[in-house]
Amino acid sequence: MTISFKDQVAIVTGAGGGLGRSHALMLAAHGAAVVINDFGGARDGSGGSTAAATAVVREITSAGGRAIADGGNVTSEADMQAMVDRTLEEFGRIDVLINNAGILRDKTFAKVTMEDFRAVVDVHLMGTTIASKAVWGVMREQNYGRILVTSSTSGTYGNFGQANYGAAKMALLGLMNTLHLEGSKYGIHVNAIVPTAATRMTGDMMTDEMLQILAPELVSPAAIWLVSRDAPSRTALLAGAGTVARLAIVESEGVCFAGKSLSPDDIAANFDRIADISALIEPTEGLRHVDRIIENARRANGKA
Repeated sequence: MTISFKDQVAIVTGAGGGLGRSHALMLAAHGAAVVINDFGGARDGSGGSTAAATAVVREITSAGGRAIADGGNVTSEADMQAMVDRTLEEFGRIDVLINNAGILRDKTFAKVTMEDFRAVVDVHLMGTTIASKAVWGVMREQNYGRILVTSSTSGTYGNFGQANYGAAKMALLGLMNTLHLEGSKYGIHVNAIVPTAATRMTGDMMTDEMLQILAPELVSPAAIWLVSRDAPSRTALLAGAGTVARLAIVESEGVCFAGKSLSPDDIAANFDRIADISALIEPTEGLRHVDRIIENARRANGKA
């Protein structure tokens, strides 16, 4: 099977460099018309310029592809709506949105200001939400769409000095889970990429060897597959340094105390059993967890 985006239109936010640029170039190489969105700010989100986005457009068009630049800020509803309107005017449809725009303002929780915390959450979480909302109606109406959110191991596992970034990135998995449920009947698939790559945000923290091992181009194949026609939905792939793995949120089988004593002491006495993950369960949505624990209670009470 050869993946193709012929006759499809993709928007990539934060596409002026790093991962976004790599994603955009790969989409264009596979036939997509691409909107290169990049506000052009510094790593902390300050400033702004369309130069980076315009340079990527030149790369694509010089290779025979189709692309336009957009300098909209993902945190602005007006900017994102204008981007969608311009995309429709230029290309007639929107098939793919890759949410990649981001900033960093790393500080320990003791030192981070609420301004810095809000700024990071605003770009990563609200920026993704605003851009996704802007394309949502278009995708519903055409009964097709592919949306990718960009999460991080800083969210799933934590990373020192990144409480703001980690909180936003973990929240994006929750956004993916719910948009998957709401979009499925309209042909909209929503997935997540969890990249490890050397980019404009992280490159000055790495050695030359690490820069080569963690090239953004080693993440893009997984990201592009996740927005293809045959992609699954509600799937999070970790990608970096040539390794691709699936991220899953699982729970232990647990212990049912229905009809029995249940106190903090009971939790303490049974914690090893409660925490035993030898039998993993991966619910497909929140209500499946609710169904399971209600069934446990009914069974314990002899009503199953």
